[in-house]
Amino acid sequence: MTAADPPVPFDPYHVGRGQDSDPSRGHGAGGPASKRVIVAYGFWIFLLSDIVMFSAFFAGYAVLSGNTAGGPGARQLFDLHNVAIETACLLLSSFSCGMAAVATEARNKAAFYLMMAVTFVLGAAFITLEVREFAALIAQGDGPSRSAFLSAFFALVGCHGAHVSVGLLWLLTMMAQVFAKGFRPEILRRILCFSLFWHALDIIWVAVFTVVYLLGVHP
Repeated sequence: MTAADPPVPFDPYHVGRGQDSDPSRGHGAGGPASKRVIVAYGFWIFLLSDIVMFSAFFAGYAVLSGNTAGGPGARQLFDLHNVAIETACLLLSSFSCGMAAVATEARNKAAFYLMMAVTFVLGAAFITLEVREFAALIAQGDGPSRSAFLSAFFALVGCHGAHVSVGLLWLLTMMAQVFAKGFRPEILRRILCFSLFWHALDIIWVAVFTVVYLLGVHP
């Protein structure tokens, strides 16, 4: 550097774009963030908005849980044995989904298909048990129109079940895309988003199981 050259500013965190910046190094080093970072960030925002929505359902249920209109309450309606099986299915599906992510990192298609298939079977079993529970309640006259408590219950648990159903369709789509295109970068990003979505549903169900069923059945 000659005497006529301007001094290089001190930039320890590489916030600016210096002369030696490499555009391929990402944001903060002379270029934009990678697409993987942008997609993950955007999907986290989606998950947070979903959690806000579920928080509203939880708040509504907490307010209306005692308004049974003279009808049965949680202690008379809920079967913890059936709900425990549902919970086991969903938690095991979270484990198999994590193993599918490990297989994805190893680029092992056979293990990926196996673990995703296990995840699908466990998720489908969860939905089947939940639909049977809803059908039994409606058949005995305890549908969502019976009381404010049951309206809040069907809204909260049904919304979660709808999310799991969408997740199962997404799971099948990811298996088809890996079969057709392999582990391309865009496919890997979608698998990452699916894993985040599925694990978030498991966390929400733990809250549902605790607040709705456990606290409802036990005084």
